Amino acid sequence: MSPSNNSIPKSAAQWVIRHAKTGFDGLELETKGIPSLGPCDVLVKMRAASLNFRDLAILMGSYPFPAASGVVPTSDGAGEVVAVGPQVKYFKEGDRVVTLFNQGHQHGALDNLSIMTGLGGVLDGALREYGVFHEQGLVPLPKGLTFEEGATLPCAALTAWNALNGLKVLKPGQHVLVQGTGGVSVFALQFAKAAGAFVVATTSSAEKAELLKKHGADVVINYKETPSWGEEARKHTHNNAGFDRIVEVGGPYTLPQSLAAIKFEGIISMVGFVAQKQTQEDISLMQSLLRVCTVRGILVGSRDMMLEMDAAIEVNGIKPIVDKRTFGFKEAKDAYLYQWEQKHIGKVVIKINE
Repeated sequence: MSPSNNSIPKSAAQWVIRHAKTGFDGLELETKGIPSLGPCDVLVKMRAASLNFRDLAILMGSYPFPAASGVVPTSDGAGEVVAVGPQVKYFKEGDRVVTLFNQGHQHGALDNLSIMTGLGGVLDGALREYGVFHEQGLVPLPKGLTFEEGATLPCAALTAWNALNGLKVLKPGQHVLVQGTGGVSVFALQFAKAAGAFVVATTSSAEKAELLKKHGADVVINYKETPSWGEEARKHTHNNAGFDRIVEVGGPYTLPQSLAAIKFEGIISMVGFVAQKQTQEDISLMQSLLRVCTVRGILVGSRDMMLEMDAAIEVNGIKPIVDKRTFGFKEAKDAYLYQWEQKHIGKVVIKINE
């Protein structure tokens, strides 16, 4: 069916990845007709989108999961429902909603089908004025959050929640190690403190250390001043036992330090590969046996998990950290470059339909 609201335009602007693996010049702005709604579809007037390292990696050709040219970029967006299909049960016009990263990952484990439903990689994402989504590909925007704050949740926040609670639920008094001030790390800090955990964070500057302390970090270690930060961080755990959870965003270059810091039976969640160095230590899978730990790769999380996370955000009054600079819709390329140059603290947000 076609949207019946007379205020809805017949076409709208959207960014598209015209050429993947060619850098940010592969992004183009185009105008395209708004498609008809299927029975269970929802038309969303997008209000904001946020960037993740994944969005940069797709354009730079280093993203290891499914991605294609010709799609609208970014997985993370928030907006307002302006029309619904006749069989939609969960949403109505005027509802404020947030996108789900993998549209097909509703519950349980990721599988070969749901991994092919990533927004901004395989399916059209959030960086457009209007988007049509299946109702199961959306969740309600948590109460108390703005569209800009809500747009930060689908990838970074849900990844952090999964890292802390996906395999075992984080308990009060446990020890968590987070790396840096990127989106996943800061959300992990906020969620861990809300759960009553002791959190040690690493960073590279005094300015970022202050941000981490402001949001609850019990200890902050400058990894540039302390290259062997794994052993140093471990000293801050009970009886030098190590960490129950480590949210590993650096990848192979920082994993040796995480292995040095992990507790017996602890969990290292591998969620990223942002560290940039010329060399890396030789890492053997035997290290997970010698450390008696679990090294776990994760790719965001399910819709059920996102609903649990959103409930925790509401109950604890958690406010996502948005960078002081926001970008307009037509400034999307500038936003990508801003994040690429690591000028941000918190999430980089692009406003749409202001």
